[in-house]
Amino acid sequence: MRFSPTAIAGVVSVDIEPASDERGFFARLYCPQEFEAAGHPFAPVQSSLSHNAQAGTLRGMHYQTPPHAEVKLVRVTRGRAFDVALDLREDSPTHRRWTAAELSADNGRALLIPHGVAHGFLTLEADTDVVYQIDQMYQPGHDAGVRWDDPAFAIAWPQSPRVISPRDAAYASYDR
Repeated sequence: MRFSPTAIAGVVSVDIEPASDERGFFARLYCPQEFEAAGHPFAPVQSSLSHNAQAGTLRGMHYQTPPHAEVKLVRVTRGRAFDVALDLREDSPTHRRWTAAELSADNGRALLIPHGVAHGFLTLEADTDVVYQIDQMYQPGHDAGVRWDDPAFAIAWPQSPRVISPRDAAYASYDR
């Protein structure tokens, strides 16, 4: 695996290094020793799947509040998504800034998203599957979010969403 920093401290692009032959390829998606050696210790305890039937589906911008904040490794296993990490850590030099990557089944890229960073994505193809590996068990009542289109962040989404949940559409503007 190749680990590359992004514009947001702690948000890391993780690329596979496939071994190819006539059958296709084989690639490691997660190895605790490799994450540790790269300076990003991560031990997932939960995996989740987000299936998105329609292109233009927006999910986000989500995070878990302390003491149940989560570190997530997010990857697309079918389709394509514009994946966004938004820094909400008030003590961070990149507070209120965002970074994005196209995650796809073809490129095999993942984003490692640390505590205090909100996450969301917009599907670019129908039938896009997003897999999450998470370092904490989900704790109801600690989920939170901010508006996907909040002018405080000016996220440059590649298109307007066609599908968005009422909860995601109703998040308040960020006021810090």
